[in-house]
Amino acid sequence: MNVADIEKLLKEKNLKLTKQRKDIFKEILKTEGHFEIEELVYKLREKGIKASRATVYRTLSILKDLKLINEVIKHANKTYYEVSLKEHHDHLVCLNCGKIIEFHDDRIEKIQNNICKKFKFKPSYHRLEIFGICEECQKKGA
Repeated sequence: MNVADIEKLLKEKNLKLTKQRKDIFKEILKTEGHFEIEELVYKLREKGIKASRATVYRTLSILKDLKLINEVIKHANKTYYEVSLKEHHDHLVCLNCGKIIEFHDDRIEKIQNNICKKFKFKPSYHRLEIFGICEECQKKGA
């Protein structure tokens, strides 16, 4: 996925690729792992890119609607996002330092699928987030 791909998707939805949106898209595409809005605003400002929080929020909303990013975790009054091009995975979230660990376990997926079959339920999507204390914080006595 690159900016040209995003521009094409925007045109299909009759939306314009403004300079601010383009700058925000570029920064998001460079991001590895998870990010939250304040981090994104800080990185943009650090690079001299002028984009208000409102513009960033609106741009993230557009990206969510286009299914290019996922809202993955809400914790401690923050919402974390990730680029949705990754394979499905789940998350461990440290309540102390906020670290997010990605994992995938086929056994969990199988159990979830069996539960859906049992209840004749057709899932659209799912996410699993386990909150606790990471190894590093445990060592520090948290």
